[in-house]
Amino acid sequence: MNPSPDTPLDLPLAFIGGGNMASALIGGLLRQGLPPDRIEVVEPFEPARAALQQDFGLAPQPAAGPQLAHARLVVWAVKPQTFAAAAAQVRPHAPADALHLSVAAGITTDSIARWLGSQAIVRAMPNTPALVGQGMTGLFARAEVGEAGRELVEQVLRPTGQTLWVEREELLDAVTALSGSGPAYVFLFLEAMARAGVEMGLEPTDAQQLAIATFQGAAALAARSDDAPQLLRQRVTSPGGTTHAAITHLQEAGVPEHFIAAMHAAQRRARELATEFGG
Repeated sequence: MNPSPDTPLDLPLAFIGGGNMASALIGGLLRQGLPPDRIEVVEPFEPARAALQQDFGLAPQPAAGPQLAHARLVVWAVKPQTFAAAAAQVRPHAPADALHLSVAAGITTDSIARWLGSQAIVRAMPNTPALVGQGMTGLFARAEVGEAGRELVEQVLRPTGQTLWVEREELLDAVTALSGSGPAYVFLFLEAMARAGVEMGLEPTDAQQLAIATFQGAAALAARSDDAPQLLRQRVTSPGGTTHAAITHLQEAGVPEHFIAAMHAAQRRARELATEFGG
């Protein structure tokens, strides 16, 4: 399947699942000018349907049906453990030539192809900053998708932030460990930094503001610099100074090694999800 590279602003889309990630994508598409009546959503939970109707003026349906017949792109925003059952309901109604985009963690394109009877599949690993347009999404496309299909997916995802294509699907497990789960690592460090600030006498709101602004500024500096993070760290770590004392403590405690080991654990879990729910 090789869809034409037309703009998504007048493209019939269907979302299977209407949670946070679907809402981020839908909001971005509407901001691009896609009319709400070009978006179909299947969402079994009534509170989520009500939120989509209130926030975006959509008319979500509790189950798949003929409303999916014209979808050019089907976005799968379901939990891994429910994907197979959802696919069984959608398959009779989705067009045979539709492009499928999955944001379900761990579910391989082989499993999706078997469940849907389609080879035109792109698998994505987004992260939660997509909700504020600052996300990072790793992408893998089966060969049948073609360049036009890739371009279409990029257009749909553009409002959520950056995208990165990988050429081997197994690399999405590494993407999951690095950027997919990555926001939680940042939140953990923010939590620890703010708590330390309170222990040192700062007000909680002040400590949190300092921690968040520090992460924002450091990330912006790294993004704009041609230098590696290691060199940037060394430049602010004067021998015998306060930063040197902190970094030395972290290194002696094995924090970098433990952090790397934790990311390998996330990668292993991503592989396990494919075995558990891939059917």
